[in-house]
Amino acid sequence: MRIASFVVAGLLILAGGVWFFQGIGILPGSVMTGQTRWALYGGIAVILGCAALTYSLRRPRRK
Repeated sequence: MRIASFVVAGLLILAGGVWFFQGIGILPGSVMTGQTRWALYGGIAVILGCAALTYSLRRPRRK
């Protein structure tokens, strides 16, 4: 279960980063390019991914 939480958190951080950079116009070529809404969604996704990663690292291991 711990590996799954790492994977989900990593994907959330990666997707959020893409959304953020498309939203602020750094990654062109999408409908999301230059849309402030997607920059906001991306930032939120990155924060949630970091929180999930921190939670999974601090959670004690089961034996």
